[in-house]
Parts: sequence; structure tokens; C-alpha cells
Amino acid sequence: MTVYNRVALIGLGLIASSIAHAMRQHGLAGEITGHDVLPETRQVALDIGLVDRVFDSAAGAVEGADLVILCAPVGAMGDIAAEIGPHLAPGATVTDVGSVKQAVIEAVGPHLPAHVHFIPGHPLAGTEHSGPRSGFATLFINRWWLLTPLDGTDPAALARLRGFLETLGANVEEMDPHRHDLVLAVVSHTPHLIAYTMVGVADHLRRVTHEEVIKYSASGFRDFTRIAASDPTMWRDVFLTNKEATLDILGRFTEELFILQRAIRMGDGDQLFDYFTRTRAIRRGIIEAGQDTAAPDFGRAVQPPEKQGKG
Repeated sequence: MTVYNRVALIGLGLIASSIAHAMRQHGLAGEITGHDVLPETRQVALDIGLVDRVFDSAAGAVEGADLVILCAPVGAMGDIAAEIGPHLAPGATVTDVGSVKQAVIEAVGPHLPAHVHFIPGHPLAGTEHSGPRSGFATLFINRWWLLTPLDGTDPAALARLRGFLETLGANVEEMDPHRHDLVLAVVSHTPHLIAYTMVGVADHLRRVTHEEVIKYSASGFRDFTRIAASDPTMWRDVFLTNKEATLDILGRFTEELFILQRAIRMGDGDQLFDYFTRTRAIRRGIIEAGQDTAAPDFGRAVQPPEKQGKG
């Protein structure tokens, strides 16, 4: 079922490669073109068949495309939009996969001509791996893909994009961009920052040896390291472009942490028990919503030794 005749992927990492695999699986695109700033990444994408044609420039990749998906770091999207703007076909849809929406709208929107449909988006899916070899067709199944359409968005273009994303397996929902950035600061951005911080603390705490950190990381620390292994360029840009919402949530986190710190110091077991009971209910809700499993390995299958460390 071809939805778009030509889809251009700008940036060829995990998300773009997963989109490409899913498009291939479902026959959603007549042709897939691509561009990445790294020559080696472009070559790999071509070699493994992610794209039919790869271009040295983003402008070349979008020529004649009726869907353009910006899969580059948020901080680079403004420059990309300025480059591709004059080369976009009339009636084309431009979307993105950035974790921040208001900053993307402000950076990209002014560079796009009036004859294209700009529909910002964000798939809530990913792994700690990056690069064109890291993608897989099932990444988006039962995961949320948030769209933040602007005022005056063409309903037909929006419906077409929604249908495309739903065929990839995603649950699609529309949201105001400011609301998106606040929600993501709670459920993604601040947890990532906390994970980076906890791993950094372990690295600097000389009373716990490096060998002990690695050896005993099957506890909660293991999942901190998984999160903290995410793409540093992407997360640098996320925090710089969603500064206000992230600082707001960090302030609230600090207040909650102080409450727990005081309860521990005062030996207030009842307060700790009540607090942990409330937070446990949130975990159960996530499982019931189908966004994770209750399996002992947290739903993350252990890879065979020969595949570990590859991505």
C-alpha cells in the first residue's frame, strides 16, 4: 500500500533506519532517498538497502519527495530547513522526529515555503543504540507518535501522515507543542538527565571501584546506564532547546528528593512506604497500558554474546 511516492530521510540513524525498514516491510513508499552529514553513514545506508538513493546534500535528497522526514538532531534542523526550503515540491509534507517541538517549529517553520505542509512530530520510541545499522521494522509497534499540527494545517495532509504512521505500527495522537514539551520533560528529558547524573556520580565515587560498578550493575544502576548510553548530541540539543520545561521539572524533582531525604534522616518509615506505594502504582499503569512488560528482565531480551555491543 504505497502512501507516498518518494520519502526523503534527512539523517540516517536509529529512527530513520527503523522508518525505512518498516516502510519496506509494508510497501509504504515508491522510493526512499536519504542524506546524512557523514559520508560513511551514507555509504552504509546505501549498502544495506535502507535507501534507494543517497545524496551528498539534503537539498538533493528532497527533490521530488512528497514526504520529508527530518531525523537529524534538534539543533541542526534550522540549518537543514534553510537548505531544503527552496527545493521542496509543491504539496509535500515535512515532518520531524525531534524530542522537542516548540523549538523545532521556531527553527524550521520560517524556512519552509507556503506550498508545503509542515506537521511536526515525535515518535516516543528508541533504544540506546544509534547509526543506520541499529534500526528495526518493529520499533514503533504500539508506541506513541505525537503530532503537533500548526493552526491551518491541511486536514487531508494530516490524515495522510497519520495513516502512514499508523501503518508503521504507531499509536498517533495530536498535542499542543507547549504541552508536548512539558509532558516530555516529565516522562523523558528529566529522567535522562537524572540517569546521566547517577552514572556520573558512580564514576566519580572513589569508594566504589569501577570493577564493582560493572560487576553488580544487574540492580537498578543497570537501567540508568542503558539510558545514559543514548546519543550525546541528541540529548545535548534536547536540554538546550527545552530548557524552561526541564528546569521546571528539575526544580520539582529537587523538592521531592528533599522530602525523601528528610524522611530517611528522620526514620519516617510510614512516609517512605506511602510514597513508594503511590509511585509503584504508576509502574503498574505503564504495564497495563502495554508500554512495557512485567517480565524479570523488564522485557529486554538478552542478546547472544556474538551480538552484544553491536549496533
